[in-house]
Amino acid sequence: LILFLSFWSLAEGEKLLVMPQDGSHWLSMRVVLEKLWERGHEIVAVIPEASLLMKSSQSFTIKTYSVPYTQEFLDRYYHSIGEKSFDNLPLLEKFTVVLYNMSELTNVFSSTCRNLLHNEELMAYLHDSKFDAIMVDPVLPCGPIVAEYLSLPSVYFMRGLPCTLDYKATQCPSPFSYVPRIFTSSSDHMTFTERVKNLLIGFSEHLLCYLFYLKYENLASEFLHREVTILELFSKASIWLMRYDFVFEYPRPIMPNMVYIGGINCEQKKPLSKEFEAIVNASGEHGIVVFSLGSMVSDIPMEKAKEIADALGSVPQTVLWRYTGKVPPNLPKNVKLVKWLPQNDLLAHPKARAFISHGGSHGIYEGICNAVPMVLMPLFGDQMDNAKRVESRGAGLTLNILEMTSKDISTALKAVINDKTYKENIKRLSELHLDRPIHPLDLAVHWVEFVMRHKGAPHLRPAAHDLNWIQYHSLDVVAFLLAVVLLSLLISVKCCLFCCRRCCGKKGRTRKPAKSKSH
Repeated sequence: LILFLSFWSLAEGEKLLVMPQDGSHWLSMRVVLEKLWERGHEIVAVIPEASLLMKSSQSFTIKTYSVPYTQEFLDRYYHSIGEKSFDNLPLLEKFTVVLYNMSELTNVFSSTCRNLLHNEELMAYLHDSKFDAIMVDPVLPCGPIVAEYLSLPSVYFMRGLPCTLDYKATQCPSPFSYVPRIFTSSSDHMTFTERVKNLLIGFSEHLLCYLFYLKYENLASEFLHREVTILELFSKASIWLMRYDFVFEYPRPIMPNMVYIGGINCEQKKPLSKEFEAIVNASGEHGIVVFSLGSMVSDIPMEKAKEIADALGSVPQTVLWRYTGKVPPNLPKNVKLVKWLPQNDLLAHPKARAFISHGGSHGIYEGICNAVPMVLMPLFGDQMDNAKRVESRGAGLTLNILEMTSKDISTALKAVINDKTYKENIKRLSELHLDRPIHPLDLAVHWVEFVMRHKGAPHLRPAAHDLNWIQYHSLDVVAFLLAVVLLSLLISVKCCLFCCRRCCGKKGRTRKPAKSKSH
């Protein structure tokens, strides 16, 4: 009977094509895919031969394609991003490095996409497999190109797109006055100066995104045999599953097909291994501090590592530091270096007192879910903005990793541990985040299944997509009404002038006989 039910569920399940992105993006998406597989759906994930975290899976089928780089190159590339975060460069030189990195990124991954699109055998397999939908992480838009080529309804699973393209593609209002742009490190309550900066960055977004996505746009037009823009491709998405939550994000407008699933990576606490359980229990009444700067930081400059080690020794808590670089010579006894740690399980332990993080969204949501105050050391990308959001909620403190001293780290760490305000604020955020009618994972699974069942969600697509810029802003209506007002005003003035001439003319004629000469 069990075997029959298993085959029956597979027969009833739909087929889902998946095109993920590497790194932490994959970790969240994999949880959803495994849940969908458990519910009887057939999952096929298309990934490059060389990847950082995307490996074979027993839950779903993996299809690989060749790429123009080796695994060693990819590992070096990702690790170099973390290492360069510690380079204290002048502003102009830093901007030049950012542009170079952006150019290198687009060159590498657009060539990867080209290899996939021109893999005739794999593309024929995808075309013949008759998938019901495609699930993609669109930050590098090879997935949307494939979705358009196969004419499949798409579900976007993502944290966000550069230049607020996610909100532009959904026709979602995004006012400059209270919606901070990425990399501004501003809150939703901006000063006049911050609003000026927000506006200027907002105006420059179009150029930056044009440069970032130009190669993909050319590739899409070449492959689809018609002129196409990246914004047009993004606008075809049926559902946007966005790893946001208003407990963490600032309130802002969203569209009907945008579903917030922030905290999807927060899992139920699992028992600690004997090794970690022994370390936690040995911490006594002081508890533990969890310290991780993410998987992309394998080494820290020795001078900075020594400053960090010195600061960690100033607190009585046991510090579990995920670190694989050279051990600083001044490492204190209360610091335990580990190559890997069960981050969520440690944060869920009652003895967790603080969380030192780089400000990645996964770690922040785990900190919120488990109500652990944070000290944030953002390195790159959206981590500065994430840190600002935590700090503005009173749930943690932010340090500049290039300028921070041992004293700064020690002061911040002692503050979030000893000042009850931080614990109360993060606990409040945790209670709000967890008070929801449905878990984000179940919500994500529901909408993926919805798109597969109904072949999209066109009823959630606003009519704004069918309007041009003039119609969207009602400039034609304003022009028409202005013309009517001006015409009415002109007619009124003409009528008044006409009446005045008539009246003045009559008075002149009636007075003329009275002025006749007397002889």
